[in-house]
Amino acid sequence: MATTILDLVKERVVLLDGGMGTELIKNGFPQGECPESWNVEKPEIVKKIHLSYYDAGSDVVLTNSFGGSKIKLASHGLEDRCHELNYAAAQLACAVKPEGKFVAGSMGPTGKFLKPHGEYTEEEFEEAYAVQARALTEGEADFLLIETQYDLKEALCALRGARKSSNLPVFVTMTFNHNPKGYFTIMGNSAAQCVEELEAQKVPAIGTNCTLNSADMVDLLKIMRETTPLPLIAQANAGQPSLSSDGKVTYSQEVDDYVKYIPQMIKNGANLIGGCCGTDPDYIKRIAEIIKSTM
Repeated sequence: MATTILDLVKERVVLLDGGMGTELIKNGFPQGECPESWNVEKPEIVKKIHLSYYDAGSDVVLTNSFGGSKIKLASHGLEDRCHELNYAAAQLACAVKPEGKFVAGSMGPTGKFLKPHGEYTEEEFEEAYAVQARALTEGEADFLLIETQYDLKEALCALRGARKSSNLPVFVTMTFNHNPKGYFTIMGNSAAQCVEELEAQKVPAIGTNCTLNSADMVDLLKIMRETTPLPLIAQANAGQPSLSSDGKVTYSQEVDDYVKYIPQMIKNGANLIGGCCGTDPDYIKRIAEIIKSTM
């Protein structure tokens, strides 16, 4: 049995989990509130969601800490509880982790911008990520996943911050838009540039998540694989979100359409596959079946 996530990646395609926010909302989470607060206020619901993904076949679940940086928590007035909420996030996932499975400490973007586009310095970003990484590490996450990064500079700040306060492996995923010239972050970083810079920083696994659906991610993975031999992570959205007449968020890509692109994603180089916004345990269960059939 693989003892580390990197050992498992060498053995076979690794299955991550799906959306957390979508599942929280299904369980009554009010939109606009702070998801991380439920790590303390409604821990049983968070644990139930993690367990549903393990049961569906996930090798790895991500902690409920996507918006857990001090800077992001400040929008809810919770910056002083950063350590508490992230530590709890890791502990909850670990509490239901089956033997041979893993917990990734999720670290999403701050939602702010670095100078001159925004008000923050690189040092402030680094420090915010360092606090979060320390709490997730002390909560016993197996590795850290800096995810959904739309600015390569911020991703590098997050990486430096995480490495200052944690000795865990740190993976990084960027989020890209597809336009006629290719795949770019909203800050104009190309897929190739992101891969090259992250590889130069000796990140052990890199990839892409969010924004794109599974069809769009197929070609992006091919571009990334041509640029690097590193393990590649792919977590596509279930298409684009829309608001129904009764105020519910729905996604455009049904499970059958979503999973039909998974074999090509694997063929194009994906080593760790999961879902992002709009995906749920049903999507993960179907992906698990596909991965088993390719082994």
